[in-house]
Amino acid sequence: MVLNWIWIGFFAIAFLMAAGRTLFEGDLQVWSDIMNSSFSQAAFAFEVSLGLTGVLTLWMGIMKIGEKGGVIEFFGRLISPFFSRLFPGIPKGHPAMGAIFMNISANMLGLDNAATPMGLRAMQEMQTLNERKDTATDAMIMFLVLNSSGLCLIPISIMMYRAQGGAANPTDVFIPILIATSIATLVGLVALCLKQRIKMDGVIWAWLGGIAAFVAGVTFWFASLPADKVQLYSTFAANFILFVVIIAFIGAGVKKRLRVYDVFIEGAKEGFKTAVMIIPYLVAILVAIGMFRASGALDIFTGWVERLVAMLGFDTQWVGALPTMLMKPLSGSGSCAMMLDVMSANGADAFVSRLAGAVRGSTDTTFYILAVYFGSVGVSKTRYAAGYALLADITGAVAAVIVAYLFF
Repeated sequence: MVLNWIWIGFFAIAFLMAAGRTLFEGDLQVWSDIMNSSFSQAAFAFEVSLGLTGVLTLWMGIMKIGEKGGVIEFFGRLISPFFSRLFPGIPKGHPAMGAIFMNISANMLGLDNAATPMGLRAMQEMQTLNERKDTATDAMIMFLVLNSSGLCLIPISIMMYRAQGGAANPTDVFIPILIATSIATLVGLVALCLKQRIKMDGVIWAWLGGIAAFVAGVTFWFASLPADKVQLYSTFAANFILFVVIIAFIGAGVKKRLRVYDVFIEGAKEGFKTAVMIIPYLVAILVAIGMFRASGALDIFTGWVERLVAMLGFDTQWVGALPTMLMKPLSGSGSCAMMLDVMSANGADAFVSRLAGAVRGSTDTTFYILAVYFGSVGVSKTRYAAGYALLADITGAVAAVIVAYLFF
């Protein structure tokens, strides 16, 4: 229901903004801008789905090998004490548990291309337990909020963009991002546990403490490295682990005497079907976002916020990163464009450019995730998923601003 009204709101605000600009400013071009944006975003949505097709085909095939080879079940048992409490609606040992673990692990390593297929696999497994196929279950919502909060240990893409932008130290946003995304994940998780009345017992707190200790350890280790080695080692670690996963899955299949190639093809076919299925959902959300942005509503809102902050006597430097902050839940490419625009206008080492990088890495792209993951299993009634995912987004953005002021 929340997503439904948000989607309607994008169109309504875009229309009202365009009408206002025409009546009060005589701007007739805005209507062409909005409609051109709708066409370009629809085409972009198809391009995104087309780009996902190859990745999904590959990774759904690999996941099928891991599933039949017993690796997914092994991971499910490994994290069962923790996840069985966060996902009480999923039976112990169910394949969904292993797929959820693989997805979250890939997200933490910044491996978006691998994380999405694993996440879609998790949604498909959870849908087999869903009695109301068009309605999101509590487990699905918990999974989506964890994805939206975007806990990422290695923000490879942001460091690469900063390096391309000429930053003296492209990795200087690494620790601020790690802190902000950890806070967003913790707040989203605890809030949802309260909503779903999940008991925060000793096991959950022990796991959360262990994750926090691990994040702290990664932070201190990377902080001790020379600046020119952070990106090199983080990229190596992420890709090395990813390739090890592929070899482990194939090895498990060989050990079980599977016809590994045939199993891969079986899973790859499922990946292709999934990629086609999500096209309408992506078109719906990306067109609405594009029209909202083309109407000028985003720019006007940013201007209002900057004036308000100045009136209250606070520092306004952070407002330059507000477009990145607002676009992040809506569009990954849009927020990337905003971040690059800030870097281009102010220089890669300016405070606002570093903040824009920290903001972009603090959470994931909420509405893209909702559209793709729920769309892949035909869920149209998302209940309170969008609200709690946005709570994690807001928390991550605020944390990024505070941490950026402390570091930079």
